[in-house]
Amino acid sequence: MKPRFLLLAFVLAMLFPSHPVQAQLEQSDEPPVIPVGLDAYRMWDRLPQHRIGARAYMRSTYDREGNNRSADSSHYLYQESDDFNAALDITGPGVVYFKRTNHWHGSPWHYEVDGQDTIVKETATADPVNAKRDLQQTTFIPQELFPEPLVWTWSTTKGADLMWVPLPFEETFRFGYGRTFYGTGYYIFHRYAPGIENLSQPIHSWSKSPPASDVLDLIDRSGTDIAPQGDGVETIERNGLKLKRNQWTTLAEIDGPGNIRALKFTVPRSEAMDFGKARLRITWDDRWHASVDAPVDLFFGTGLIHNDNGREYLVRGFPLSIRYDGDQVHLDCYWPMPFFKNAKLEIQPRGELEETEVDCQVRVTPLEGPANHHTYFHATYSDHPHPVVGQDITFLDTTQVEGGGDWSGNFVGMSWIFSRDGNLTTLEGDPRLLFDDSQTPQGWGTGTEEWGGGGDYWGGENMTLPFAGHPVGKRKNRIQTEHDLVNSAYRFLIADHFPFGKNAKINLEHGAVNLHDQHYSGVVYWYGIDQPTLVLTDHFAACDEKIEVPEHEYQSPTASEPYTLVSRYEWGPDHRGARMHFPAQQDQVRTMNGTSTFKMRLDPENHGALLRRKFDYQYPNQQARVSVRPATGGEWQEVGIWRTAGSNTCVYSYPREAGELGAAEHRVVTSNRRWREAEFLLPEKLTRGLDRIEIRIEHLPDNRELYPGHPFPEPSLWSESRYWLYSYRVPQLP
Repeated sequence: MKPRFLLLAFVLAMLFPSHPVQAQLEQSDEPPVIPVGLDAYRMWDRLPQHRIGARAYMRSTYDREGNNRSADSSHYLYQESDDFNAALDITGPGVVYFKRTNHWHGSPWHYEVDGQDTIVKETATADPVNAKRDLQQTTFIPQELFPEPLVWTWSTTKGADLMWVPLPFEETFRFGYGRTFYGTGYYIFHRYAPGIENLSQPIHSWSKSPPASDVLDLIDRSGTDIAPQGDGVETIERNGLKLKRNQWTTLAEIDGPGNIRALKFTVPRSEAMDFGKARLRITWDDRWHASVDAPVDLFFGTGLIHNDNGREYLVRGFPLSIRYDGDQVHLDCYWPMPFFKNAKLEIQPRGELEETEVDCQVRVTPLEGPANHHTYFHATYSDHPHPVVGQDITFLDTTQVEGGGDWSGNFVGMSWIFSRDGNLTTLEGDPRLLFDDSQTPQGWGTGTEEWGGGGDYWGGENMTLPFAGHPVGKRKNRIQTEHDLVNSAYRFLIADHFPFGKNAKINLEHGAVNLHDQHYSGVVYWYGIDQPTLVLTDHFAACDEKIEVPEHEYQSPTASEPYTLVSRYEWGPDHRGARMHFPAQQDQVRTMNGTSTFKMRLDPENHGALLRRKFDYQYPNQQARVSVRPATGGEWQEVGIWRTAGSNTCVYSYPREAGELGAAEHRVVTSNRRWREAEFLLPEKLTRGLDRIEIRIEHLPDNRELYPGHPFPEPSLWSESRYWLYSYRVPQLP
């Protein structure tokens, strides 16, 4: 090398030294292990890792017309009998991770796992009329299968029965209500690709065994220090740190790779509310955008650090807590926070005090496993002083934050203010969650207080649980100070989190039909890295006359002639008076009752695939057997059953006059929302190494009635408008 080039190389090396940690970053071409069942709690520190081959969904008894009929209660997919009102009907393999009902309503419930029915009750079932007055403490029955802290009832939650006991199923799961009065509920479950191999344990039908004691003990430690300590843990202490108002102070700068496992503050009680207005900012690996940028109070799970009645815990959550201890307040965060090169933690007081003195502790462990299995922790703050009539409030849109583009990771919760003047009717607004380009929400709940673990607006009271809570706020007629007007809630998603491979959009209605003008704000917790794990590799319209080309070779001998459908997806109210909130969409669709085959492109380096279909939801209980083979031919390999239960017609049963013990009613409700999208997972063992596959869809008729003696308005047919195929891939860090 010539001298001048040696000099140039030396200068460049001085200006841009290579970071010593880069050589330590191991990467893998294989996907990470997915913790399932109770392992989802034991291995909760793996929340930053990708979930390749897993999808999450939230279904509920929401008003199918997009309004708020009976507070989104008692809308059933169908009634098998008057004492089996189906609210959830899914195919597996999968795990139901969460179930919520309003009080005991609907009990006795049917938990039908792989065809085996188990009756589950609540202690208010026997005498529901007098239960709320007479019972001080209630439990699920059998209690040994549903113990605290994975289960809580309305006597603690102030209005809801909550169940976080994992219920695995191999083929089918149905949840039915024995009674229908106030039959409201929502349910979160995960599905896995049939034959998937990267699970922490095989999926077997629910054993009806009590949850393991180690998991119960772990969750019971909520509010205490659950982060690693001792050997291998680096602890950074900043005691007596004086923070100046409106000035950024660096709490820590940490070289990596590493994983922050604890971030703790201790502040004087007299200064805690003011400290809550400080802005916390965390930046990973010298990125342009901070991934945590949020007010301290909302970040730690509350709208205000305001304790009006001497509670020990304002927030006793599993990953976050706020605890009062004499003259001090402890704010503790245990979300795992991986980074690859460095981490910078900063804070800026924005309250009224000129100076605040705090103690701060950060604990860091080594980064374990391949670096590209991990994602960054994010706490995205948004403020919505004037929600738009007719439109959901968007608290997170990953296509718009931190530079936008494609992101993959896991949605793990949120903390939000829903009223600043004690108006709790805002709580009628539903959460709606959309992932990876889907036009149909993968998650739709029944209301904001249900999302926060309560019912009946928590009775206007406060409560805090490991995964949900209403830490601050009162009804306007019960306030003692103006601080009581600020109402907030939190929801932490541990086992019941939502993986995504391309984008995520987290919405809340403001009020029952998006009419409230309350000032909302909130923090969304999520893990993500700006690379996709789902890549769209093919798409076609099943009714396109140009489809008969070698590319897709669509064939469906029993298919009907295409027809034009002008309809809507299932979102909120499509209009209010003459004002249109979202218009109908037009597309072509067809039905068949035999077999459709077609070919689609894949990334040959895939780790499985996701097949999505757009269809007409007026045809009930659409199901088909899915098989695949290489596009070049060979034997068909059956994958599993693709089923979408129900239709745009449901049976509504809310016996108001007869009351709690009234017989089921049979009121038919048909919505104007016929467009729907559904997903099906293909396992890696049938797709890896192939750049093109052939897919066979064999319709399986379902002759189930809407309710006994009353068929659905339309016959059981398979409907198809468009198909998309996404390839799973393991991202590689640059």
